[in-house]
Amino acid sequence: MIATVPVFNLYGEHRAWPTPDLVHCESIEVRSRLHDWHIRPHQHTGLFQILYVRQGSAQVQIDGRHDVLQAGQVLLVPQGCVHGFDFEQETLGLVLTLAQPLLNKLAVSLDGSTDAFSRPRRTHGQDEATSLTVTPIGASFDAFDREYHGDAPHRTAAMEALLTTILVWVLRHLAASAPAHPVEMRRAVRHFMRFGDLLDVHFRDHRPVGFYAAGLGVTAAHLNVVCREIGGRSALAIMHERLLVEAKRSLVYTAMQIGEISDALGFSEPAYFTRFYKRATGMAPLAFRAAAVASH
Repeated sequence: MIATVPVFNLYGEHRAWPTPDLVHCESIEVRSRLHDWHIRPHQHTGLFQILYVRQGSAQVQIDGRHDVLQAGQVLLVPQGCVHGFDFEQETLGLVLTLAQPLLNKLAVSLDGSTDAFSRPRRTHGQDEATSLTVTPIGASFDAFDREYHGDAPHRTAAMEALLTTILVWVLRHLAASAPAHPVEMRRAVRHFMRFGDLLDVHFRDHRPVGFYAAGLGVTAAHLNVVCREIGGRSALAIMHERLLVEAKRSLVYTAMQIGEISDALGFSEPAYFTRFYKRATGMAPLAFRAAAVASH
C-alpha cells in the first residue's frame, strides 16, 4: 500500500527542509554509504530529484518497475514516485533535489510545462562507463556542486542557469524506453501536485485551506486526507512550510529588513511574522540570519 511507504524530505530524515535554497545537492556516496548502499523504497512530496552516476551503477526500483542506472546516465524522479536503489559499492555521483516551485520556474524557460518531468525517466548512453574523463554533463554537475557549496556573488542565478543546462541536456538524451513506462498517476497524487502549483501562486496571500480545496474541486477535509496520505502532514502544515522556505531565502540571501520580509510574505505585522518564524524554527528571524552568516 502506498500509505506504508516512508515519506521523507531527504532519505532517512524527518527534519524540516535543511536549506534556505529551493535546491539541495549532495553526493550519492554521502547518504548511501550510511545505509550500506541500499536505499529502501520511499517517496518525496513537493520535491523533484535528479540523480547522476559518474562511476558505478545502481539497481533501481521505481513505481513497481525495475531498471539499471549506469555510469554516465541521469535519472529523473518526480514527486510522489516510490523509488529505491541498490548501489554498487563506492558508486560516485550527485543527487540534486529541487523543490517543485523551482522546477516550475525553470520549466518556463524550456517548454513552459512540467509534463516532461511528471514521470520517472532515464537518459540513454554510458558516457563515463569506462572512463573518469569528465563529459559535458559531468562538467555541468560538477559546476553546480561547486556553486551550491560556495558563496560567490549571484549564486542563486548561477545555480538556476546550471540547472537549466542540466535539464536541457537530459531532455535531449532521454531514452525512448525510460525505466518506468508511463503510469497513470493516482488521483490523490494529481490533487497533491495541483495543490502545490496553487500554493506556489498564492502562498503569500494566506488563503485558507478551503480556498485551495475549492480550486481542486474537493472539500477541505478531503484535501487534508490527500496531504496526510501523500505528504505526511496536513495541508496547513504544507502551507506554512512554503512560507518558511521563502522566509529563509529572504533572510539568508537578501538584505531585506524584517518588516520588508514580513510585508513581502503577506503578514499584517512584523510581530506576527516573527512569532510564526520562531514557532516554526525555534529561532527568531534575526538570530537565524546571524547563524547563517556565521556558518559561511
